[in-house]
Amino acid sequence: MPADWIVPDWPAPGRVRALSTLRTGGFSQPPWDSFNLGDHVEDEPDLVAQNRARLVAAAHLPAEPLWMEQIHGCDVLTGGDRGSRGDARFSSQPKKICVVMTADCLPVLLCDAQGTAVAAVHAGWRGLACGVLEQALCCFDQPASAIMAWLGPAIGPAVFEVGDEVREVFVQQQTRSESAFQPHVQGKWLMDIYELARQRLYAQGVVQMHGGGFCTYTDSERFFSYRRDGRTGRMASLIWLEE
Repeated sequence: MPADWIVPDWPAPGRVRALSTLRTGGFSQPPWDSFNLGDHVEDEPDLVAQNRARLVAAAHLPAEPLWMEQIHGCDVLTGGDRGSRGDARFSSQPKKICVVMTADCLPVLLCDAQGTAVAAVHAGWRGLACGVLEQALCCFDQPASAIMAWLGPAIGPAVFEVGDEVREVFVQQQTRSESAFQPHVQGKWLMDIYELARQRLYAQGVVQMHGGGFCTYTDSERFFSYRRDGRTGRMASLIWLEE
């Protein structure tokens, strides 16, 4: 596996495997350069297919990832079909590779302490607001206190500008969400998507949280960013169980 790919630094059980890709090392041409894994961003399909094949080979994946059509909602898929619509994937079976694609939104990887189940969650602000993390946690047989989470690369709190209406959605749901918003220019706030995710996980009983601290927007060498570039590629965050 490429040495610069991100491997979660968390105390997951041995049979749990996880990683997050970067934008480098692929075949796609600008503005999708170069390791674009999204097939919905107007990149050449053949180049995306080559990038996905390289992912499987370089990461020694036991199967093709279960790619989803992400819709910024809160549906959790539990089957093994590719191409289904949803924003999270749960599996308790080995070699079923849960994957989400991002380019500013927050990827959250989940596993239980026994190493019997995993999930990958696409948690943009809309998904967080409608409860995608809560829905994913409901799929586990274990209590939330036995689940650990890793927060992957997302847009950082110093640059994620949102309007009053976005802040109001979260504050109405949980007053503690106020701490995740800092005043910016008139009618605008800087939102900490990592803090919001941690708050919502903690409210469900998750206490083992790792990762965070990335910024896809400011780190243009490593990460795609939709907010920064508009037309751009997608990274992938994956989690699966070995036999």
